[in-house]
Amino acid sequence: MIDRLTLTNFKAFQHAEIPLGPLTLLTGLNSSGKSTVMQALALLRQSYTSGDLANPLRYHWDADTPEIATDAGFLLNGELVGLGTGQDVLHEDFIGDEPQITLAVTEGPYHYAHTVSYEQEQNLLPLSELHVPQTEEGSARPRGALALHPAYFRTQFQYLHADRITPAERYPRDHQVAIGRGFLGVRGEHTVNFLRHHARDEVPDGPLRHPRAESALLLDQVAAWLGELCPGVNIEAAPIEGTDTVRLSYGFGDALTATRRRRPTNVGFGLTYALPIVVACLTAQPGGLVLLENPEAHLHPQGQTKMAQLAASAAAQGAQLIVETHSDHVLNGLRLAVKHGLLTPGQAVVHFFRSTDGSGVEVITPHIDEDGQLDQWPKGFFDELENTLVQLLD
Repeated sequence: MIDRLTLTNFKAFQHAEIPLGPLTLLTGLNSSGKSTVMQALALLRQSYTSGDLANPLRYHWDADTPEIATDAGFLLNGELVGLGTGQDVLHEDFIGDEPQITLAVTEGPYHYAHTVSYEQEQNLLPLSELHVPQTEEGSARPRGALALHPAYFRTQFQYLHADRITPAERYPRDHQVAIGRGFLGVRGEHTVNFLRHHARDEVPDGPLRHPRAESALLLDQVAAWLGELCPGVNIEAAPIEGTDTVRLSYGFGDALTATRRRRPTNVGFGLTYALPIVVACLTAQPGGLVLLENPEAHLHPQGQTKMAQLAASAAAQGAQLIVETHSDHVLNGLRLAVKHGLLTPGQAVVHFFRSTDGSGVEVITPHIDEDGQLDQWPKGFFDELENTLVQLLD
């Protein structure tokens, strides 16, 4: 699990050390730095999976100290994020003698830091410094390539953007992405095909398994959690023969009262928008990392609280989730998860980001106690209802 993310000269942050837990909420006003945290983690992962950080060092048979590979660095534009060029990601008031960007993750006692040089028009920023834990006393040579990278580079990973799939007639059927890699896509575009293939997989016994589902099978579990948003809903995912696409359909009611199957385009927008979130949480593996942007989008307040309960259940079952949200219902859902014992206070982390008078970002971390109460409510932190009521009662 990632315990801390450190950002230096990256986008909104001149320097910040951000603690992370099994379930971390990133909150704050628009353009306050929340997305930068998500993008930093995605950028590191993207650079690794593309090969641009996979082999950052070059070894020589007659030297104990390796050289940094000339082709290693941060790939700014790829499958997970598209950040532009160097001038788009360097903090405008960078610290240090030279314009450099450092992204570092800490996992338990191990700290990994990648520093890249600034190239204004490049979208592959060259690696200039690398800090990894030493595995042999007095030597920088690791015992294997895996020692060069944090564990999360190699674990299950999902990143769902706020811009997710919408109701449509068909969705892509890409076996390599959805089945071979188990990746839902940043828009959740491969969710339907993934669900079609894994429909009969069992959700392990534990907090994630919905108690009122027809069975432990993934398809029934997905339907049960979607039923928290729309009672009685069930789903089917099937291939469209002769094409590279799959079809999603919804039904409502039990075997006696079931209506005909309905296309997503004839069903409420929120169900399809929430589907990738539900599948990502239900299939999150212990040690895996799931990044979620705005899981509350297009959902009724009750559904927003249930999405927080689902995310907390995935964290309680061993995954790590980092959630960007603007919803006080998601926050309160997390507080309830702690109060009801699903998570301990130490497993639930909340950060509030706000811009300072200058060009920096302040990160405030209210703590949740065992009763679900917060120790502080900084100005701007989900206080709009109170502010509005004061005006209405004035």
